[in-house]
Amino acid sequence: MGWTAAFAVVAVLFVLISGANDGATLIGLGLRFPRTPGWAAAALLTVVLFAGPYVLGLAVARTFTEGLSGLGTHGGAAVFLAGVVTAVAVVAALTGKGLPTSLTLAVIGGIAGAGLGAGLPVSWHGVAVVLGVGACAPLAGLVLGYLLGALSRRVPSCRRMPRLVLAAHLLAYAAQCTAYAVNDGQKMVAVVSVAVDVGRDGLGGVGPVGLSPGWMACLALLFLAGALAGLTRVGERLGRGLVIARPLHVLSAETAATGAVLGSSALGSPVSMTQSVLAGVVGVVASEGSRRVRWQAVANVGTAWLVTLPSSLALGCVAGLALRLL
Repeated sequence: MGWTAAFAVVAVLFVLISGANDGATLIGLGLRFPRTPGWAAAALLTVVLFAGPYVLGLAVARTFTEGLSGLGTHGGAAVFLAGVVTAVAVVAALTGKGLPTSLTLAVIGGIAGAGLGAGLPVSWHGVAVVLGVGACAPLAGLVLGYLLGALSRRVPSCRRMPRLVLAAHLLAYAAQCTAYAVNDGQKMVAVVSVAVDVGRDGLGGVGPVGLSPGWMACLALLFLAGALAGLTRVGERLGRGLVIARPLHVLSAETAATGAVLGSSALGSPVSMTQSVLAGVVGVVASEGSRRVRWQAVANVGTAWLVTLPSSLALGCVAGLALRLL
């Protein structure tokens, strides 16, 4: 009962935090576009998040449970829990210091570190591939954002331009939600799936990833609650705190982030949608001149990303060692 309660609490908190970080970023960027209905942006993201795993598969979720460490052995679920708790602690500490970071990156480091500390086999090749792809995704978003921003200024204006741009924005936002559901959002599926398995079968190894529609609906609603709670804070970072976004900036940034994340999904590698979105926004605005970017805010985000992996890896290793000694 104790382990079941622990997994349940961690799963709920993890989904809420993911919503406050990832969901609020996606919705907040969409709302930077004029005349975008807030309820529609939130509803579309929630529906796509629910349906995505059933339509597009769970390849990225399996990377978290199978591709980083040997969690299928006895005690693997406890190690997985230690890695997730470590990730949440690192993100909370950095966010508290005004350094918003990637929960996805922290989870990767936390699970690998916990597996190492607990004496489980760690797939360092798999970890290296995931980190390599994860590092390339924001760079791809930055470059794509810069190129799309430059191209957008060459589009000839016409009377129908506002409607055309709005329609393109809605398509880009839907594609971005799909990219999140098929990639970054699947870290929540992995965490909730393990929690459900522990509640049903007890503590043991991590089994196949999968959720019933009922549990998936609970996940999507918790995610939405977290997103709405974090919307104001993230909106300030996307607007006044990081860069000043215009409608074409929003459209180009959404397209850039979607392209970067979908490319990573084809490899089954989890990447941070938040990182890709922020990189895409910076690239778009930098295309109009580097002085338009709030570089101090960008530097703070970059510093947090650099600190996240070694911190979560080290703390995860300590947590794994503690489990090993119990």
